[in-house]
Amino acid sequence: MKELRSRHLFTISIELHPILDVGMTPSGQRRIVPVSGGRFEGERLRGEILPHAGSDLLLTRADGAFQQDVRLALRTHDGALVLMTYRGIRHGSTPEHYYLRTAPFFETAAPSYEWLNRIVSVGLGERAAKVVTYDVFEIL
Repeated sequence: MKELRSRHLFTISIELHPILDVGMTPSGQRRIVPVSGGRFEGERLRGEILPHAGSDLLLTRADGAFQQDVRLALRTHDGALVLMTYRGIRHGSTPEHYYLRTAPFFETAAPSYEWLNRIVSVGLGERAAKVVTYDVFEIL
């Protein structure tokens, strides 16, 4: 069997607006977490998270885990627009015991970043009151 290898893509800090509680739906407790901005920084790309262009449709499942469904608009330092989407899972009783993992994918028309359209990545995250931070790794 081959061994899984990765390389750091960037660290991203996502700033959040207050949570909108939709309530108990047939799927579970649904919340909308609007994104207010943020930054990302890595060796091959860096820039900002656009405000008012992203959110997390957070679902609290029956087993107590949080299931994420996130859309973000990124603008690189040189002006390219990149759509970042990811699904993920968070569980744990306290922040220091959180398991927070995501599977980001990217979409862009910018020639200098078209390689993002063809990669698989994973994110390891931490959640604080008004910000979520991930280290995102490209799977090689």
